[in-house]
Amino acid sequence: MRYQVTVRHGAPRQRYHTYAVEAADVHAALGVAAERMPTEVRRDADLVELRVAVDPDARAYVGEEL
Repeated sequence: MRYQVTVRHGAPRQRYHTYAVEAADVHAALGVAAERMPTEVRRDADLVELRVAVDPDARAYVGEEL
């Protein structure tokens, strides 16, 4: 499954680093996300969000049917 990872980092101005990982489940995705997080982001990260990545081709938009 594909997961999207968003990491908030930086002080005093906060920035966001977003990347995708592939893993069998959320537990494995957490490990992969931690390994792939860039060193400069790790130093001052204060929030990490992990969610299932949306497939834009499988997504319905207003007025559309899948």
